[in-house]
Amino acid sequence: MDDRHREEFRRILEARLEDVLAARRRRSEDLTELADARSAATADDEHDPEGATLSDEWSRIVGLDAEAERELRAIDDAQKRLAEGRFGTCEACGSPIPVARLRIRPTATMCVNCASRS
Repeated sequence: MDDRHREEFRRILEARLEDVLAARRRRSEDLTELADARSAATADDEHDPEGATLSDEWSRIVGLDAEAERELRAIDDAQKRLAEGRFGTCEACGSPIPVARLRIRPTATMCVNCASRS
């Protein structure tokens, strides 16, 4: 991978990291609001015919946060591979991962052929 592509992917990974962190901050605020709503004496969400209950919403947000944590680890790993010069090389077969694939999925660790087999 040439220097131009390394710089492109460094920027892509940094932007993705910022997006994930911003989404986590918003979800943290949502969880705080839900915790406040759950503790309100008048909260009777289990009998509310309008939409999801507070506990459903809590579970949804916690699930999204767990996915964000996995993505943060994948971004960190990709940044390490980039710094070590291993970024863009399939971990299974050692072939280059196409730039187009990395633009779509910058945390990819395998080429399309190997990923489809696993």
